[in-house]
Amino acid sequence: MKLNPYQSALAAGLYIVLVVSLMQFASTFAKPDETILAPIAFLSTFVLSAAVMGYLFLLQPITMYMEGKKDEAIRHFLKTVVAFSLITAIVFLLAVFVG
Repeated sequence: MKLNPYQSALAAGLYIVLVVSLMQFASTFAKPDETILAPIAFLSTFVLSAAVMGYLFLLQPITMYMEGKKDEAIRHFLKTVVAFSLITAIVFLLAVFVG
């Protein structure tokens, strides 16, 4: 799947919204747990998130780099990071001023 940098950044933001929403929803049903399952679930979610973000941020630039399009790969990666930074800043400002 070829995504442009802005689609990749948006997909990363939507993935975060999905994970947080699922955690919020699950926390309404879960009771406090002192078993080993909570840390395992946390670490598993962390590793899955790292893999998804790595795919969204790095797959396209690495592919371009391997094809010899080094400058284009760097620009693609930086555009993705800047777009995601803007999304993060907007969410932060909403949290401060609205939430």
